[in-house]
Amino acid sequence: MGDMQFWIGLAGAPGSGKSTLAEALRERLGELLTVIPLDGYHYYRSELDDMEDPEKAHARRGAPFTFNATKFVDALIKARREGEGSFPSYDRRKGDPVEDDIRLSKGPQIVLVEGNYLLLDEEPWCLLRKKVFDETWFLHVPLAECNRRVRARHIETGLTEEQAQRRVDTNDSINAILVTEASTENADRIIQMN
Repeated sequence: MGDMQFWIGLAGAPGSGKSTLAEALRERLGELLTVIPLDGYHYYRSELDDMEDPEKAHARRGAPFTFNATKFVDALIKARREGEGSFPSYDRRKGDPVEDDIRLSKGPQIVLVEGNYLLLDEEPWCLLRKKVFDETWFLHVPLAECNRRVRARHIETGLTEEQAQRRVDTNDSINAILVTEASTENADRIIQMN
């Protein structure tokens, strides 16, 4: 690879296992791999409070409009051009990003960007395929399994079973369908999982 970097966009529905796959690749590749999650670009809860309809923004957190897509895309384009950058991670317990928690250094590197909306056709998301990624992957898992995993995740973070199911039905499942429809057509590789 010389001192080149190879950028991969890994898209998948909520609960498809993107983070799990990224972690498995990190175990194999070690410091050769840098993982940048879209989740670090969630709007802060305080920013959702300032939106036109805060109740809807909180209820739909995880939908495309609840991410700072412009900041995300701009940061990736800049890092791709310069070969280095600093990125936020996401703290699921606190429900907010952790700024400057991930560092990409110059030199030979595989950069795996993982997130739901990496392969959407609309701007600014579509710029990622044009200006950042060398290859795109879509992790395809049946919708029912994604919903089961996300429901369990919600329960782990303190929701009741009823609240978790409502959140899946009114938000996560809707997002999963959007991701699957866009990503299936725009991915270079589809990774089928059960």
